[in-house]
Amino acid sequence: MEEQHGRIVAENLVKVYNGKVLAVDDVSFEVNSGEVFGFLGPNGAGKTTTVSMLSAGLRPTKGRATVDGLEVGKHPEEVKRHIGVIFQESTADGDLTGRENLEIAAGCYNIPSAEAKRRAEALIERMKLTDAADRYSKTYSGGMRRRLELAVGLVHRPRIIFLDEPTLGLDPQGRAGFWEFIQALRTETGMTVFVTTHYLEEADGMCDRIAIIDHGKIVASGTPNELKDKLGGDVVTLKTGSGTGDLTTVLQKLPGVGSVVRSDGAYRVKCSSGETFVPLAVQAATTAGVGIAGVTVKRPSLDEVFLDFTGREFREDEGPTATDRAVMLNRVKGAMGGRR
Repeated sequence: MEEQHGRIVAENLVKVYNGKVLAVDDVSFEVNSGEVFGFLGPNGAGKTTTVSMLSAGLRPTKGRATVDGLEVGKHPEEVKRHIGVIFQESTADGDLTGRENLEIAAGCYNIPSAEAKRRAEALIERMKLTDAADRYSKTYSGGMRRRLELAVGLVHRPRIIFLDEPTLGLDPQGRAGFWEFIQALRTETGMTVFVTTHYLEEADGMCDRIAIIDHGKIVASGTPNELKDKLGGDVVTLKTGSGTGDLTTVLQKLPGVGSVVRSDGAYRVKCSSGETFVPLAVQAATTAGVGIAGVTVKRPSLDEVFLDFTGREFREDEGPTATDRAVMLNRVKGAMGGRR
């Protein structure tokens, strides 16, 4: 089964809570060995539940998952030893030093003490934590804590790592530094990376492929460029003054227009050429007695792809839902249970 190492396969996964809440609805996808795979979706779309089923934190209602050649439902404890999981919430013990956090984590995987010390030292150096290794981790900056948590997730040398919002709350410099470590580790070890993130520019720049989930279903998947190409042409946003008439029908009749969506006094228009469309739109609006307050033209971005497939903007400030919190708690308990 060597060819299965580092791969993730989800087959018709379904998760129903309390017999009535359908959180994940017949989800199937594959993640290739060694790739960075992004899993995106609105708040409550099913991301956390899906990741929890893949990482042996939750049992699916139906379907099955195979991770690193192991069927998760049949070998949950062994799967946990093959993967690393970096949770959205901080999991480092603030009352332990960075070195102690690493050595204790290694012990949870039954790594002998001498080897645990060697691995801890190597990871401390790798994560540029040498000067802070013997300080309490509660004194670390946000970026340092994330690097420590990544080191803890890597101490048992997993083939696959799950990153749940790994850079949430970090400043741009901290986010860039974190991803530099991930890319270097991936290049050196061939590790598979499965990531959920609220930062779409991260997904665009770091992920080999992406799947978008909404209402428990995969609504789109492909490389970032493939997804953007599906939109085609340009995206033009027209802002009008308050109290003006509806321009939807007028704009839809213009040449090269694919779709028009009106929201909060603005029109989002997909068209073959923004340069050609804008003067025609301004003229049509003037004829209709509607003033244009602003115009923007953009090539399709991952944000536009997300909006197109889900009908919602990706809001960076959305927190986890109650279901997400329950799943995360179960996942933490399960992961710790698997290390004893």
